[in-house]
Amino acid sequence: MKASSLLNDFCVEFASKRKLEISASEESRKSKMVPKCGMDDHPVQMGLEELFSENTLAKIARTASQELYKNKPPTRYPETVPQSGQEMGNYQFRALNFWTSGFLPGCIYSLLERAIKYPQALKPNSHIAVTELRKHLQQLGLSWSEPLQGQALRTDTHDLGFMIMPHMRPRWELFHDTQALDAIITAAESLYSRFDPGVGAVRSWDDLDWLTDMAVSSKENDFLVIIDSMCNMELLFYASAQSGQSQFANAAVQHSRTLLKSHLRAEQCVRSGYNGILYSTSHLVNFDPHTGTIKETNTAQGYSKTSTWSRGQAWAILGYAQAYQYSKEPEFIDAACGLAEYFMLRLEGFQACVDRETGGTMAQGRYVPLWDFDAPVDSHFPLRDSSAGMVAANGMLILSTTLTGQGKSSLAARYLQAAIAIVKDTISFSLAKEKACVTGIYDGALEIADDIPGRHFDAILKHATVCNNPSSTTKSRSWNQGLVYGDYYFIEFGTRLLGYGLA
Repeated sequence: MKASSLLNDFCVEFASKRKLEISASEESRKSKMVPKCGMDDHPVQMGLEELFSENTLAKIARTASQELYKNKPPTRYPETVPQSGQEMGNYQFRALNFWTSGFLPGCIYSLLERAIKYPQALKPNSHIAVTELRKHLQQLGLSWSEPLQGQALRTDTHDLGFMIMPHMRPRWELFHDTQALDAIITAAESLYSRFDPGVGAVRSWDDLDWLTDMAVSSKENDFLVIIDSMCNMELLFYASAQSGQSQFANAAVQHSRTLLKSHLRAEQCVRSGYNGILYSTSHLVNFDPHTGTIKETNTAQGYSKTSTWSRGQAWAILGYAQAYQYSKEPEFIDAACGLAEYFMLRLEGFQACVDRETGGTMAQGRYVPLWDFDAPVDSHFPLRDSSAGMVAANGMLILSTTLTGQGKSSLAARYLQAAIAIVKDTISFSLAKEKACVTGIYDGALEIADDIPGRHFDAILKHATVCNNPSSTTKSRSWNQGLVYGDYYFIEFGTRLLGYGLA
């Protein structure tokens, strides 16, 4: 597949200027913004303290606790936090069956994992015992996880990985909760039912009715697959390993191979220090289920069918990094590296308007992705998606540790450096200034307050975009907000650093 002519022009121009070198002026500019770090450096000393701050714990605990007062057992789950309007600062909720429902309990269990395995990394008020904290988080986690067990039976969605894995996996691994493992295996069976051997992929959506330039309503004649689906393959891989049912992993491998050809686009660009192929991504492909051939390529959430939606690119980085972890198929790690290289190339190539000068040597914002790498940019207000950066950073961190295990220390350090650059810049640029703190514990529950009374924002991060596709209906478009999955991958990045011994 080809990218847009605009993107091709960008790549040709970029390649001719850069080849395998970056100009001295560009290197000077980058040196002001990208932390130089290797695998032996201590990330917390490099501006990542907020990953482990009391604010991070307090915001998740407050949202989970307060909502249970009026929503127990939960039937609605948090998704977005507007940065303007009447609901500014307050979570907006979705029904229990929406694809983002697994992320709040995922946040809770990621923090609980820290409290169990790495209690020294938690920063609650010093007079709160870690034993009390663990008990409170476990109660909250179960309260938000249990209602989602029934979702594992659904065969009408591919998003079961997102809905089940963030909380059921830690329930199984931390507490040997067999009900959680049963839910994971049941969800994998449900997801596997959507696999079509003729297409070689798992169906993502059954229909599509919110674009003005594309409508799909026939499962018999259409087979929709989105790049996001790569992150749901972990459910199949994990359930296969836990249950011995090899058909799950086989389907995940075949799906991943199919998308290498259908969704990844080999680009002509180069990035200094990397000699492999760089890949951009298409968001949406409609296959003919009878022949397995591609009927149409489009986007549902990006700018256009030939553009690269930044969060779609991020889903691909994470998805292929995970696919290699389980399968050890060389083509998957090559794809993950090429996807990561293209992601970083586009961040580095953004126009100067994305930089916010701070008066010091460090500018902010270059590594907080624009929502689509090829969409027109408002120089006064570049529209971003901080959640794309968090997803990509997790994928690059997995890549780094995988490559370390292969003895490829230089390439491993390259992706660790990239991941830290993204997260550090996101903290500087997108962390909500309206922070929260733990003031005490009463009757087994944490008491949370705003740092500054009257300044309130539920999410940890700002500047996320769900969808800004000009062809989507108004109802499906939203931007400039906090997102629950942006916060989840922010927290997960910190937990992964702890697990890898990097914090």
